[in-house]
Amino acid sequence: MRLAGPNPAASRPFIMDSVTVHRPRNVDWKRAAALLYGDLGTSKAYVLGLAFLAAGYGSLPIILAVCLLTGLVSYNYIIVCRHFPDGGGVYSAARSQSRLLAAVGALLLVANLTVTSAMSAWAATNYFGVPSAYLIWTTIGFILVVGVLNHFGPKHSGSLAVSLCIPMVLVVLVIIGLSLPYLSVSSFKLPQESLARSWVGFVGVILALSGVESIANMTGVLKLDSQATMDGPSAADTSRKAILIVAVEVVLGTALLGWAMVSLPGSPSIDKDRCNDMLRFLAEQYGGLALGPSFSHWFGVGMGLVVGLLLLSAVNTAMVAMIGLVYIMARDGEMPKSFVRLNPHGVPIMPLIISAALPIVVVTLSSDLESLASLYAIGVVGAITVNLGSCSFDKKLDLTWHERLVMMITFVVLLAVEITIAKTKPDALFFAVCILGIGLGVRAYSQKRAGLKTLTVSQEVAAAVDPETLASFQPSTSAGQAILVAARGLTPVLRFALEEARLRQAILYVLYVRELAVALPAPLTMPEPPRWQNNREASRIMYGMLELGRQSDVTVVPLYAISDNPSSTILDLTATLGIDILLLGASHRRTLVSILKGDVVTEVARNLPENIQLVIYG
Repeated sequence: MRLAGPNPAASRPFIMDSVTVHRPRNVDWKRAAALLYGDLGTSKAYVLGLAFLAAGYGSLPIILAVCLLTGLVSYNYIIVCRHFPDGGGVYSAARSQSRLLAAVGALLLVANLTVTSAMSAWAATNYFGVPSAYLIWTTIGFILVVGVLNHFGPKHSGSLAVSLCIPMVLVVLVIIGLSLPYLSVSSFKLPQESLARSWVGFVGVILALSGVESIANMTGVLKLDSQATMDGPSAADTSRKAILIVAVEVVLGTALLGWAMVSLPGSPSIDKDRCNDMLRFLAEQYGGLALGPSFSHWFGVGMGLVVGLLLLSAVNTAMVAMIGLVYIMARDGEMPKSFVRLNPHGVPIMPLIISAALPIVVVTLSSDLESLASLYAIGVVGAITVNLGSCSFDKKLDLTWHERLVMMITFVVLLAVEITIAKTKPDALFFAVCILGIGLGVRAYSQKRAGLKTLTVSQEVAAAVDPETLASFQPSTSAGQAILVAARGLTPVLRFALEEARLRQAILYVLYVRELAVALPAPLTMPEPPRWQNNREASRIMYGMLELGRQSDVTVVPLYAISDNPSSTILDLTATLGIDILLLGASHRRTLVSILKGDVVTEVARNLPENIQLVIYG
């Protein structure tokens, strides 16, 4: 029975039958900053052009206002990441207030991620110089390619962003450097429209905010602070460094590039098509003024290539985030249970299809980048508004008075922006209503099919009927040596492990790792601990090994884990249980799969402590 009482997203690692395994925290601030920049930093690629479309050479004040709001939201998310070390995205933050509010916030984030994928792919085709006649089909092709790659899981996702963020920063610095002699104070022009129309123009170009939700969702895998532990996690320093360095670059870089845009000598006419690849246009203009037409052409081509590839990495980041978000909602009972079904590579099948299909539908129904931008802000602003509103009114968060005040002010501003978007952009409102209506409808249907019913009860009753379920069995290795064997099927390595355990009079741990290749936007919460008895393949192995162990007088301890990183899980268990011998079967993966996913045996062998014997049986 589901209760509508308080249900905060507590810090929960993966739970097995007998051992608790924490999610690996191996993302340092540099990689986190690169991943954040791959989303937040790419906003310059379309914010400048859309601002120019809205206000022409009077767009600089609007750009500066967007930069100010970006800095303010980034400051708030530094606070959010400090208080949610296991994931501070809108879904986990809003759950402390209401499950329904969390679902609404998550669906708004789905709307944002959908348009992010569509708009990033569309902008990438423009920066690659694809002719307008082929824009839609090329954009759809890019989305399908990214979806096919995600079929093999998101391992090393973001590597493209990490490798391209430095070239992106360098070319931005080069453009700014080339434009410095031409920057003019006289280019500061106030918009000619009324304050109300200027506000509407400002609302229309708020496209630089979605990345902060990404970094908030990542806190569960960020490296811990020096004084923190797994039992008392804190990633405040790591997240602060990542957000601060990226926010400074985005704010200053966008402001200076906006100044350079309105300072172009001779005020050349900029047609609508060039607004779609404004960074490339600026590179060509200032490159030509400094070093001639030949340099202008090749600098523009290089700029288009770097920005286009970084935009494609943003498509991948958004798609991975959507897969994880839909999956975690399904695990929490907010979406149909069929959504948790995994493919052979550990990727949820239905969330993967949804993450590729929705952007394709949006691209098909859109005519240009401006129409996509009109759909974008209502999702991201809505999700951030729900997140900051939930945190600012959450009395359990230990916020200082000025932090809570700044967060409430930001919440009010973003709420006004969201209302303005709903009033002035009917297409965006229709899009958001469709996503929310379909999502909440599927949520209601899945809960009805699952036999769940929501009741309003007091906090005391909710606490009494919703206790934490923990495994009580604690295995002991004091009777002799301990052997751990990891297998994905009834393979010869299991027979070899049983023989070794019988000869050595050792305890035999049989581990089955169910691979979950999803970048989770929040801690993995489940109504009950995962059990190997509920997995067909795992139960076939465990029941067989338990019976063979009884016949051979060998103590067999079954272990079952759900993990997005099998090699880290195996290493963690090996150290936790004090294993003397680790047995692994030889890998027979095909070349393409090995390239995309890596090899578990190789990863374990590289990181296994020297005092533990590793036996690879093949």
